[in-house]
Amino acid sequence: MTRTTRSVIVLLSSTVLAGCTTIPREAGFSDVESTVAERGVARVHWNQGTASDEAVTLAVRDLLSRELTADQTVQIALLNNRNLQATYEDLSVAQADLVQAGLLKNPVFDVEIRFHKAGGGTGFEGTIVQNFIDMLQIPMRKRIAESQFESAKLRVAGAVLDLAAETRTAFYMLQANQQLLEMRRTVLEAMDASFDVAQRLRDAGNITELDLAMERRQYEQAKVDFASVEASALADRERLNAILGLWGTGTQWKIANRLPEVPAEEIAMDTVENRAIAQSLDLASYRQRIISVGQQLGLLRPFALFPEGEAGVSAEHEAEGGWGVGPAIAGPIPIFDQGQARIASADAELRRARRLYQALAVEIRAEARASAIELRAARERVEYFQRMILPLSNQVVDQTQLQYNAMQIGPFQLLQAKRDQIETGQQYIDSLREYWIARSHVEQIANGRITRRSSGDWTTPSDNQAHVQNPNQGGH
Repeated sequence: MTRTTRSVIVLLSSTVLAGCTTIPREAGFSDVESTVAERGVARVHWNQGTASDEAVTLAVRDLLSRELTADQTVQIALLNNRNLQATYEDLSVAQADLVQAGLLKNPVFDVEIRFHKAGGGTGFEGTIVQNFIDMLQIPMRKRIAESQFESAKLRVAGAVLDLAAETRTAFYMLQANQQLLEMRRTVLEAMDASFDVAQRLRDAGNITELDLAMERRQYEQAKVDFASVEASALADRERLNAILGLWGTGTQWKIANRLPEVPAEEIAMDTVENRAIAQSLDLASYRQRIISVGQQLGLLRPFALFPEGEAGVSAEHEAEGGWGVGPAIAGPIPIFDQGQARIASADAELRRARRLYQALAVEIRAEARASAIELRAARERVEYFQRMILPLSNQVVDQTQLQYNAMQIGPFQLLQAKRDQIETGQQYIDSLREYWIARSHVEQIANGRITRRSSGDWTTPSDNQAHVQNPNQGGH
C-alpha cells in the first residue's frame, strides 16, 4: 500500500468517524425545567411519545375533574398546550445546529475521464480534497453554536413563563365575567320585577305612559347588558379552552364564579425593579446573542483573506498507461474580496447587539416601575371600594328601604337604589379583576419576563447558523 493510498484512507476514515454523532432527545430541556422552577413554575413536560406522557394525560384529567384554581389552570396549560410543545422543538433544532457545527464538511471528489479520438487509450484524473480551513474553524463554530443553544433554552423558558402569565390573565378575565354575569342576572330580575309593577300601576292609572315607557326601556337595556356579558363570558371560556388545548368533553371544566379578594400580604414593590433585572431571561438571552455575535466576529477576522482552503490528493492516469500521484491544494486568491465588508458587517452587528441590550435593560426597569405603580393603584381602588363606596351603597339601600316602608317613597325609587347598588358592585368586580391582572403582570416581570416585548422578536443576519458555518459561500 502506497503512502498516498494510506493518506486517502486516513482522510476518509476521520471524516466518517467525525460524522458518527447522534442528537439526544430532550436536548437542554432539563435546563429549561430548572430555570422555570426557580421562578415558581411547578411542572413542565415535553411530550415525546414516552411512557411518562400517559401519566401526564392522567394528571390533566384529574385536574379537570375539580373546580379549578388559577394555579391549577396554569398547570394544565403548561402540560397540554400544543403551541408550547411545538416551541420545545426549538431545543432540538439548536442542539442539531450545535452538532452540525462540530462536523467536518464532506470531502470533495472530482474525476475526469478523457477518451482519445486517435485510439491512444483512456486518460483518467481524480482528486479528493478536504476543506482544511473548515477544520480549523470547528472549535470556534462550536462555541458560537453553544451560545446560540443557551439562547434557545432561555427563549423556550421565556415561552413557558409567557404561557403561564397568559393563562392566569385569561382565567381572571373569565372569572370576572362569570361574577358579572351573576350580577347582571340579578339586575335583569330586578328590572323584570320593576317593569311588572309599572305595568300594574299603569293599568290602575297611577302612573303615566311616559313612566311605563321609561321602565320598559331600562328593562330592555338590562336584557342587552346581560346578553353582552354572557357572550363575553362564553368567548373568554373558549379562549381559555384554546390555551389549555382542550376540546370535546374536556371543555366541561368548572372554576369558581367569584374572584378572590385581595391578599393581606402584597408583593414587595420596592424590590420589583431589582428582581426584574436579576431574573431577566430577556437580558440573559441578549447576553448570549452578544457573545454569539462577538464570536462570529472572532471567526471572521483570522480568515478574512482566506475564508476557504482545500487540500488533498490528486491522481492521474495517462493514456499511455502511466500513473502520477501528488498533493492537491485549492484556495481563493484575495484580489477583489479581502473580507473587509464581512468584518465591517459583523462589527456593526456587535455594536447593535450591545446597544439593544442596554435599551432593553432601561425598558425592563421602566416596565417594572410602571407595573408596580399599576398594582399599587389597583389595590388602593379595591380597598377604597371596600372601605367607602360599598358601605355607602349599602347604606343608601337601607335608608331607601326604611323610607319605602314608611310609605315616603314609591317602589321605583327602591328598585332604582338596588340597581345602583348592583352597578357599584360591578365596578368593584372590575377593579378586583384589574388588581389580579396587574398582580400577574408584576409577578411575570419579577420572574424575569416582560410581556410587552420579547427578546425573541429581535433577529439579525448574525443569527443565521449557515452564515456561521460558512462566512463566504462558494468553494471547490
